[in-house]
Formats: sequence, C-alpha cells, structure tokens
Amino acid sequence: MQTITRYVRKLLAFGAGCSMALVFGIIFINSLRRYTLGKSIAWGEELPIYLTIYGVMFGIAYAYMTDSHIRFAVITDLLPEKVRGWLWVVNDVVTVIAGVALAWAGHAFALRRGNLDSSGLKSAGDRLAETTGLQFLEWIGKVGTWQYAIAIGGAILAVAALLRLVERLTSVDQTEVETGEGIL
Repeated sequence: MQTITRYVRKLLAFGAGCSMALVFGIIFINSLRRYTLGKSIAWGEELPIYLTIYGVMFGIAYAYMTDSHIRFAVITDLLPEKVRGWLWVVNDVVTVIAGVALAWAGHAFALRRGNLDSSGLKSAGDRLAETTGLQFLEWIGKVGTWQYAIAIGGAILAVAALLRLVERLTSVDQTEVETGEGIL
C-alpha cells in the first residue's frame, strides 16, 4: 500500500508542478512576444487560467495526501490523541464523499456547457485538428475540456482521501498491535 501511496503522491506533485511550470512558461513567452513583436499568442491569455485550475486541483489532492493542507487545529489539539485520531478518520471519510460529489457536479457542469467554444482556444484547436487530420483534437477549443478540471479534481481528491484513510487505519491497526490496546 505504501508503494501505491508514494506513486500517487509523486504523480499528484508532478501534475501540480507541471501545470504551474506550463503557466509560467506560457505567460513568459506571451509577455516576451507582446513586448518585442507587439503581438500576443491568441491562446496565451486563456490557457494559463485553465492550467492553473488543474494545478490547484492536483495541489489540493497532494496537500491532502501529505497532510500538509491548511487546517485550524486549535480545538483539535486540545483533544486526547485517540479522539483526534478518530476525528481524522471521520474527516477522511467526509473528504472522500465530498470528492465524489465534486466529481459528479463537475461532470454535470462540463456536460451542460461542454460544447461551447472557448474563445481563446478555438482557433488553436481547429488549426491543430486541420493540420494533423485528427478531428478529435477540436476538443482543445471547447470549454468543457477545461471545465472538466473540477470533475478530475474531485476524483483525485476522493482517491487521495481514500488512500489517506487506508493509511491512517493501517497505522492505527499497527499501533494497536504494538501496544496491545484497542482504539476505543
């Protein structure tokens, strides 16, 4: 299980980092073009927005898996360790449910508006499909492609919370075995 968790953490970190590197690269190149040639890339304004959303979704799941997300722990720090452990387990279950609900809602939203053209990306998607002869590449110019970040983010958050839940329960079982005590 630790191997799977480690692999997923690396994948999420790569997704977040890659998204942010692409955002920086696109904005940097677009800025250079604007100030040297006087022209921007048509998709250079809109694509970084969508890539940032994807990066945030990967980052949220990564932060949850590593337990490095922001939380207010003033009250929970006052609780006994055993109660706090169960509170985190309940939190993981609620996060799995929230992630699934977010994925479902994101999917429904993307389906409802998915066929709308993305103003900054339509020409790039059409040109790519025309150049390669692969008509399915037109999806790059559709809004739904980029709005699907919410659905994907919800799904990976649910997976991250589920893996974290299994990790917590496994460590609780291990603690019980080592100390010979029950959880409750």
